[in-house]
Amino acid sequence: MIYQKEKLDLVLVPSGLIVMFGYHLWLLYRCLNCPHTTIIGFENHDKKAWVDKVMQARFLQSLHNIMDKNALSIPLSVLSSNISAAMVLSSICLTLCAIIGTWAANRSSVFESTLIYGDTSLSTISIKYMCLLLCFLLAFACFVESTRSLIHATYLTSIPSSNVPTKSVELAVIRGGGFWSLGLRALYLALLLLTWFFGPIPMFATSLMMVCVLHFLDTNNTPLHLHRASEKSTGLRPVSRLVAQALPE
Repeated sequence: MIYQKEKLDLVLVPSGLIVMFGYHLWLLYRCLNCPHTTIIGFENHDKKAWVDKVMQARFLQSLHNIMDKNALSIPLSVLSSNISAAMVLSSICLTLCAIIGTWAANRSSVFESTLIYGDTSLSTISIKYMCLLLCFLLAFACFVESTRSLIHATYLTSIPSSNVPTKSVELAVIRGGGFWSLGLRALYLALLLLTWFFGPIPMFATSLMMVCVLHFLDTNNTPLHLHRASEKSTGLRPVSRLVAQALPE
């Protein structure tokens, strides 16, 4: 019976991880080749349009010597809210790492019960703790990098009277969102490994259910919106016309 339990861990746990990583490889392929079919590409499209409109409004105001506090305060408040969310999640991950480390050091016998159908040896439980701790540490690092990128975008956006390229701000915002997504995926993986403590069967079943849920959440069927601002809504003329008038003949 002990041999059968060990064999079950050796079969179901790698199978669950292969299902999880295989789905994310397929998602990465879709993000690179057809991003409009994923919710990540859909959000990145809107983020690029947001950065473009913010930088365009700043350029028009500097060209007309107009000082509008809302044009700067609203983008900064949006970035600061994302920074706060990333900092909160990074703090939670670090706290969970400390809790897991303390729990592993005390060698709790909660998950050594005979009710758990699987390998309950000390070496296997130690591997479970280490994998879960690595996932939370990875999530912590991703959320910290997301915060760093978004703070850099805040600096670029708030530079007064500067010709910061729009691509630089877009890169910082997209990179911050990318690390945010990686941090969430690390938390999903940590949740999957957490079910391993209750046996390989719950872990494998959770991996199948999680892939189905993530496929539903990651798939986008909404057409990409073309963000266009009319002259009546902005009260300003297009940038190309203003630049042409500003250049000497």
